[in-house]
Amino acid sequence: MDLLERIQKLPKGYSEVTFQHKTYGVTRTDFNAGKSIKMYAEELGGTNVISLNIYLTSKARLIKPCEMPMEKVIHFLNHYQLKTLRS
Repeated sequence: MDLLERIQKLPKGYSEVTFQHKTYGVTRTDFNAGKSIKMYAEELGGTNVISLNIYLTSKARLIKPCEMPMEKVIHFLNHYQLKTLRS
C-alpha cells in the first residue's frame, strides 16, 4: 500500500490510531474535491505530533510535511493501526 492509500484509509474527520504503542487523535480534512488533503495527528496524553499536506496534481503527488522530517511522516503512515471507536 502506498502513502496516498494509507492517508486515504484514514476516515475524513476525526479518528484514533495506535502508533508505537500510543494512541493518537488524527484529523483528516480534504479540500478541492480531494485534490489536497491535510492530516494532523497528535499523541493523546503526550507531546508528539505528525502533520502533513498532500497535493494531487495531474503530474505528481506532493507530500509536504509540516516542520518535521519526511522520514518521520513516512514512518507514521507506514505503521499506524486504525482503532475502532466504540459507541
